[in-house]
Formats: sequence, structure tokens, C-alpha cells
Amino acid sequence: MQVNVQKLSPVLVEFNVSVPAERVKSELDRAYTSVARNARVRGFRPGKAPRKVLVHMFGARIAADVAQRLVDDTFPKAIDEKQLQPVSNPDFEPQKVVESEPFVYKARFEVVPEIEALKYDALEAKRPKVEVTPEMVKAEVDKLREAHSTLEAPGKPRAAQKGDVVSIDFDVQVDGKTIEDAGAKDFQVELGNGNLIAAIDEALIGKKPGEQADAEVEMPETHPHPDLKGQKSIFKITLKDLKERILPEADDEFAKDLGDFDTLAELEKDLNERLQKQLKEQSDNSVAEQLVKDLVAKNPIPLPPSLVQRQAQVTEQEVLTQARRQGQIGEELRARIRSESEEKVRAGLLMAEIAKKESIKIGDPELEEGLKELAEQSGKNIAKLRAEYRNDKKREMLVGMILENKVLDIIESKAKIEDA
Repeated sequence: MQVNVQKLSPVLVEFNVSVPAERVKSELDRAYTSVARNARVRGFRPGKAPRKVLVHMFGARIAADVAQRLVDDTFPKAIDEKQLQPVSNPDFEPQKVVESEPFVYKARFEVVPEIEALKYDALEAKRPKVEVTPEMVKAEVDKLREAHSTLEAPGKPRAAQKGDVVSIDFDVQVDGKTIEDAGAKDFQVELGNGNLIAAIDEALIGKKPGEQADAEVEMPETHPHPDLKGQKSIFKITLKDLKERILPEADDEFAKDLGDFDTLAELEKDLNERLQKQLKEQSDNSVAEQLVKDLVAKNPIPLPPSLVQRQAQVTEQEVLTQARRQGQIGEELRARIRSESEEKVRAGLLMAEIAKKESIKIGDPELEEGLKELAEQSGKNIAKLRAEYRNDKKREMLVGMILENKVLDIIESKAKIEDA
């Protein structure tokens, strides 16, 4: 077998493979022997039909099968011989199989680019300040109070205000016509928390149970209801009921009710430590993101389009789902997805090259340490995680995560990091 390699671009190569005529003849002989053994040909006993009859009846199919078999057998060997690894499905252009001639085919595929001058010393980042303030701790206490609050009717009838939880009925009209399936009954929502359309929020504040309000809303072009897309809509609202949120007092009794604390001070200390850990993690993540961005900026390597496309498919659905809610779908968003995908692919290729240069190996000890960290983060039993990560795909993901962390440790140790 002869293999000639032509580099069409830094990420695209073409193989020209020639299989000797002797091998072609051997494969054809084997194929015709197999067909002769099983074929039913009128006028001949099984296995006795002449070769020329079989060629006439089955030649095209046998030639196609032999061509495929030769490609399937020789292409992996050609890849090993030239020490290349395709990152896209090869595009094959085989010629016809002729018994007395070599079989020749072309294979075009994308490969990882060669990275000759890799720059990962003295990358730059600014570390965000990690400081927990009393106001932050108080905000966490208030969240806990809200989570353990109760809803009660006001002692005296009053108008709705921010923070009240109201129950409403509403219909939606466009050009004076009520739109079917656009309204709701007994719809419950909290005023002023940002979950309600602002115009409806404003229309309800100051109204008492039993009173009605109108709100005019310009509906986005991306609205899922076909009769509301891009329409000026009037919400006809009836305030049916309101309740106010009663928060428990922030004291020692409240801390005890949470189960693990005897005093409010103990609760606040625990919240302080959690916030400290959370901010430290956010700070570390910010530094890592900045270093990766700087790594990508200083190493503008070419990218295999198929890798970028696959990365875009991985993230596109999540991004587009969020964008639909915000009415932001368009070419600008798709361009952003493409740009972010290119950055992720480039970062992955560069970090893999750093791992190779630094001779980073991931063995059983590293995998066990990674599983222990996962167990701490997820609260799962480590024995269950071990069983779960015996799966080849999950194991590969874990290896990738550990490898990425080790590379980040290396580039951070060489980086210029200032405190913000």
C-alpha cells in the first residue's frame, strides 16, 4: 500500500492511497467464491456457476463491496502510518475496482493544526477582591427569612404594594378583540420582584381587591402566541386577592429553627464562611477565564471547521432558548455563538498542547482524587461515583476536567496576576 499526503491547509489534508493489484485480485477472488457458494443461478448447481456469469449478474455489487472493504481496512492503517488523527469524518473518493489494476482512492479530512510556537508564559489577569461585608451577610439572612416567611391577609384592608402576593384574573385584547387562550384565572404573582411585565406591575400597585386595572403592553415579535406577536395588547385585569409576606424576626430563635445553630451570631458566622468560600471560588474562576482568554489571544492558531461546528451545536440550544425568552434571536446572536465556539475550540487545542509539552499524565491516583472532589461538591457517595464513572464517556469527561485543572495550575503559576 502506498500513501501520499497532501496538506491542503493547516487543518485539511488529503490522502492518496494505492492498494496493490495483487491485494485487489485476492479480495475479488474471495468475494466471488463467497457469492458462488450461496448464489442461486438457473441452470447451474450451487457453487458451480462460472465466474463470467457471476460477473454479469453480481459484478457491480461485488466491486462496490470490495471497494468499501479495501477502504475500511486500509484507511486506519494509512492514518497510523502517517501518525495523523482525523477530527472530521473523511470524505472518500474511490475509483472503480478493476481486477488487474491497483485500487486507488482519495480521503480528505480535517486534522488538529501543528502548534509550533506556543506562548503560555506571563499570561495576564486581575484577581477580583474577596471581601465579605456585613451587608452581604445581612442579605443572606434576609433571604432565609423570606424563605421561611408566611403569607397573610393584611390586618386592615389596603391597596396593593410592592412585596404583596396577589391573585388576579386577566384577559388580553388586541384592537378591542379578546384573544382566546391568552388570559388566565387565579394567576398568583409577587409584585415588584421583576417576574411580572412592568406595565402590569405598575397597574396593580395601588389597587384594592375587587378593583380592575388596564395595562398596555407592546408584545415582542418572538411571543409564542401567534395573535400577540408584535401587537399592542391591552391587559384587562381584576385584582381578586392580596396577601402580605410576614418575615420571621432575625434573632436567636430564628437561628435555632434552622436546626444547626444556637444563636443568630453562629448563623451569621456560618453564612460569612460560605460567602467567603463562594467569593473565593468566583475569584479563582474569573482568573482562570482571563488567563484562557489571554492564552487564546496570544496564540491565534487555525481551527478545524468541524470542531467549531460541533462546539456551536453543544451550546447553541441553551443560548437560543435564553435568547427566545429575551427576544434577542438574530444574526448578531448567531455570530456571538460562533465567536464563543471558536474561542472554546482554540482554548481546548492549546491546553491539550500544553498538557503534551508538560508531559501531564492522568492515572488512577489522579482519577481517584478527582472523584473525591466530585463527591465533596455533589454530596454523592464516592462508591456510587466510582461505579458511575466506569462508563467510558463519563470517565473521558472526568479525565478532561482533571487535565484542564492541571493545565490551568501550570499557566497560573507562570502568569502575572494583579489584585484588583
